Amino acid sequence: MSPRTVFSPYARLFTVPGSVSFSLAGWVGRLPAPMLGLGAVLLVEGETGSYGLAGAVSGTLALSYGVAGPQWARAMDRRGQGVVLRLAMAAFGLAGVAFVASVVAGGPRWSWFLLAAAAGATGPNIGSLVRARWSAVLDPAGRQTAFAFEAVADEVVFVLGPPLVTLLATLIAPPVGFLAGVAFGVVGGLWLAGQRATEPPPHPVDRHARVRRASVLTPTLLVVLVTYLAVGTVFGAIDVVVVGFAEAEGVPALSGLALAVFAFGSLVAGLAYGLARLPGSLASRFVGTAVAFGLAAQLLWSVGSLPVLVVCGFLAGLTIAPVLVSGTSLVESRVGPGVLTESLAWTITGLTLGVTAGSALAGAAVDAWGAEAAFAVPAAAAALAAVVALAGAPLLRRPAVPRPQAGTDRVEHRTAG
Repeated sequence: MSPRTVFSPYARLFTVPGSVSFSLAGWVGRLPAPMLGLGAVLLVEGETGSYGLAGAVSGTLALSYGVAGPQWARAMDRRGQGVVLRLAMAAFGLAGVAFVASVVAGGPRWSWFLLAAAAGATGPNIGSLVRARWSAVLDPAGRQTAFAFEAVADEVVFVLGPPLVTLLATLIAPPVGFLAGVAFGVVGGLWLAGQRATEPPPHPVDRHARVRRASVLTPTLLVVLVTYLAVGTVFGAIDVVVVGFAEAEGVPALSGLALAVFAFGSLVAGLAYGLARLPGSLASRFVGTAVAFGLAAQLLWSVGSLPVLVVCGFLAGLTIAPVLVSGTSLVESRVGPGVLTESLAWTITGLTLGVTAGSALAGAAVDAWGAEAAFAVPAAAAALAAVVALAGAPLLRRPAVPRPQAGTDRVEHRTAG
């Protein structure tokens, strides 16, 4: 079978009018995801020498991003992506520059936390916006492929972002890495905001707000969100521990490359997962991939050198995209279109709240135990993700919510305006 035949499901995605442009804009807009957290660690640690403080500041940024993400998504579900996204990007650019200025100028440390929180709170989750666009125009089979492709796009970002921010911060100056992430986010966000033809139709708020909240916070979403909280803890901890480990090994510039190996493994697995037609329900796939993720991450206990870290990182990375794609697909299958963007944003909130906890815990662990011993933090968090998914499995046994035919919303949206 030729490569062209194997990858034809991905090629068919881009026969959708406007899909190339909105997917590429979304990819650029996601570059801050791996760059800002690591950029904040490199910036603050470079100014203070403290990984604990650096992890706490980075975690604050991630926390505010996670809390604010669903609020931005709810506004976009109601008013449309374009209008809200332009406002968010203006605020995000200002807050990011102000944070760097405060750290470099030696401003009071409370201002670092305040401005880091502002930078996180003004950055909508671009990935959920792109996935909402795919969901509006594809059937369920196409959505699995699209979500797998977006998971791969995420991993390409995480392959390129850490080495890029590390090189910019170490070879030029620490602020440059963080500011580059801000610039990518603003450019990608404004580019996506300008693409009105593929924007999902807004669903103005009705008078039954309580009913709507109940429709968002379903048992399925809560199980995925809490599992992703543990998964995100792994991500946040790995950023800090790998930076500390590379510095302890005397090669700090290689920390970004070591982090990229995790993402490369996930990229490979994401491509395969999007093409596979796996047996079982979406719920069983989610639980299975979460258990695989928890088991694979136990390899981190064996890390004692950078070559071992690279091998373990790649093998553990092979389990990342499957658990993210399966969880997103499960949530997407069980919500109505009026709350789709918000529901997807809540899954990202779980991840980013976990990143907050992981950054803070790992920063304290590196300072107290040393970087090698601190790999216990991401390993334990991954095991917790598997346990949560298994414990929540009974809550996932319910049918999917019927969805409108692909393209229906798009026709109504164009007719309306």
